[in-house]
Amino acid sequence: MSKLRGMKDLFAGRHFDRDVIILCVRWYLCYKLSFRDLVEMMAERGLHLSHTTIMRWVQRYAPEFEKRWTRFARKVGRSWRVDETYLKVRGRWVYLYRAVDRDGNTVDFRLSPTRDVAAAKAFFRKALRTQRRAPVSINLDGYAASHRALREMPREDDAWKHTRLRSSKYLNNLIEQDHRGIKSRTGPMLGFKDFDCAATTIAGVELLRRIRKGQFALERLHLENRTVPAIWNAVFAA
Repeated sequence: MSKLRGMKDLFAGRHFDRDVIILCVRWYLCYKLSFRDLVEMMAERGLHLSHTTIMRWVQRYAPEFEKRWTRFARKVGRSWRVDETYLKVRGRWVYLYRAVDRDGNTVDFRLSPTRDVAAAKAFFRKALRTQRRAPVSINLDGYAASHRALREMPREDDAWKHTRLRSSKYLNNLIEQDHRGIKSRTGPMLGFKDFDCAATTIAGVELLRRIRKGQFALERLHLENRTVPAIWNAVFAA
């Protein structure tokens, strides 16, 4: 991971206080709010900004949020449920590959313009980089391309040699239910206009979901009984 910029440098040159920026981006990613909803909410607090300003903040700072929180990520379990769901970008369907462990913790995700062997392999590679260890087992649905991709993974990386492949619709109910949390937030966004912007926004939404699931170990920051803004500032400053 590249060296993180200091808080002062990260928000240098912005016309609004960093707490306002963090609040707007966090609320947008977490709740069913539009950019214009946030504009109205900030106006009630005497802050006048445009919806495009908040949109730029999301694209600029969502990746920074992810970098800082990832330092405190807990390891997930080694029994994964993998599935894909659908989102629209510029009026066309794209595919969001996702995985959770047996306890429902998010393993990883990847937005792809295609749904094929290459896309499934790219997701598996990303998940392995994130988790730094392959799962003991992976449960997939009946889609043949994903099965083929997983069977071929040991040829390029020995880490996958001992991963068992399973296919149980019952076991995959967990990941299908977890998709709803993402769809409930991205649905009100009414589709994305740009693939890269969609990927950045979804990464932010996934981060807020992981925070809600308690997937980060913040004990060393001693944040008991602290407010949410105080917790975020502590994570950024750590």
